[in-house]
This record gives sequence, structure tokens and C-alpha cells, in this order.
Amino acid sequence: MNWLDLVTAVAIAQYIWFGVLVGQARGRYGVHAPAVTGHETFERYYRVQMNTLELLVPLVPAMYLAARYWSPVWVAAAGAVYVVGRFIYLRAYVADPKTRALGYSLSALPVLGLLVAVVAGVFMAA
Repeated sequence: MNWLDLVTAVAIAQYIWFGVLVGQARGRYGVHAPAVTGHETFERYYRVQMNTLELLVPLVPAMYLAARYWSPVWVAAAGAVYVVGRFIYLRAYVADPKTRALGYSLSALPVLGLLVAVVAGVFMAA
């Protein structure tokens, strides 16, 4: 499970990094806590962080559950695609939210695929 643990740690570190970017954007654009609206670019960074959290919550348990039935290396690879997708999502969303589709797809599809793998694994093991 070493690769799986590494990808999980990277995904969590990525989320923390996105939080740092939100903090920097607060200072750069003068959006003082607890406000979550103000400058449009700040709001984009904030939405990226929140959207990342929304997918990180199902990603982590889906990876560990899927690794019970399938190769942990392949499961970690799906998690790595998620991480890459989140970086693409960040760059696209901050530049122009209309261009976020690729990054979103590369992060949401691995989560959905892992959930399907869990269900398939459960039925195959039954």
C-alpha cells in the first residue's frame, strides 16, 4: 500500500497548498476573513479549494476500499490522475472558470471509477 499512502498524502498536501493560495489571495485582493466574497480572482481560488474538498472527501475512502479488491498500484494511479486533474482545474478555473472541464473530468472520473471498482469488488468477492 506504499503507493496508495503516498498518493493520499500528496492529495492532502495539495488541498493544504490550495488553502495557502486562498490565504495569499486574501492578502493580495484585500478580502479579510471571514468574508468569502469580494475580488473575483480571490473567489476563484476559494472555489477551487472548496471544490477540491468536495472531491477529496470521497476520493480517500474510495481509494482504500478499492485497494481491498484491486491492485493498490492501479488504485494509486487513479488517485494520481485525480491530483493532476486538480492542478489542471486550479490553473484553468483561476484563468477562466469556463475552461475548467478537463481538470474537473480528470479529477471526478477517477473518483467515480474507484467507487464502481469498490462495488464490483464487493460483488465479485461475495
